[in-house]
Amino acid sequence: MLAFPAIDPIAFELGPLAVRWYGLSYLAGIGLTWWLLHRRCGRPAARDWTAEEVSDLVFYAAIGAVLGGRIGYVLFYNFHEYLDNPLELFAVWRGGMSFHGGSLGVVIALALFARRVRRPFFGVADFVIPAVPIGLFLGRIANFVNQELWGAPSSVPWAVMFTHPAAGGVARHPSQLYEALLEGLLLFVILNWLQARTPARGIVSATFLIGYGLCRFAVEFVREPDAHIGYLWQGWLTMGQVLSLPMVLAGLVILFLAMRAPASALTR
Repeated sequence: MLAFPAIDPIAFELGPLAVRWYGLSYLAGIGLTWWLLHRRCGRPAARDWTAEEVSDLVFYAAIGAVLGGRIGYVLFYNFHEYLDNPLELFAVWRGGMSFHGGSLGVVIALALFARRVRRPFFGVADFVIPAVPIGLFLGRIANFVNQELWGAPSSVPWAVMFTHPAAGGVARHPSQLYEALLEGLLLFVILNWLQARTPARGIVSATFLIGYGLCRFAVEFVREPDAHIGYLWQGWLTMGQVLSLPMVLAGLVILFLAMRAPASALTR
């Protein structure tokens, strides 16, 4: 069993303003994504991208992720509470973001950007998606620092004794770190390795959907479900697993179409 490290979720304070690691993780993720995509400009796989287009793309994706993540959390995880108090939707400083909602927001944002710059949707998506795991990694680390979204009780040697009262004083799986390693580090390596081999358009996007969906589905087996939702079926199915299945199915469909007909509508 490991003791939770003494980490203050507040990174620093500026007068009455408390700057939290969670917020800094979002800013760092956006900044590193912008930096990585800028570095790729001019390379063979991205020779037609300009620095200005990259900056606009990151801006679109960031807005889509934040708005989609917040709205998705409200709709998927806590709808009744926000129905009773709609103004809570804007209280983002209190937490509450959904990756699946954020993904939908990013898809819409990328579609709008692709239409504006007259680029194929999957050409845009395949370009930006290999950088997305950077934000996922930092976000899960911030979840760990915040002592939220922890795992189920466990006796494994690396189980963590979280100090938050709601953790119940029992050692738990550090599921946030599992997700950081799988959804963040592992997916980053796979997607960038794949992108370097210039696959048919749509394959990188499909791989991300399948990879994230499978990683999230697996970790949900050792992650404590949201207390106000619990398990949805037979004591094991969670909302996170339900929302991950459409991602895997969509990824498989895109992968099939891309591999079967690379010159189809996916490339236009």
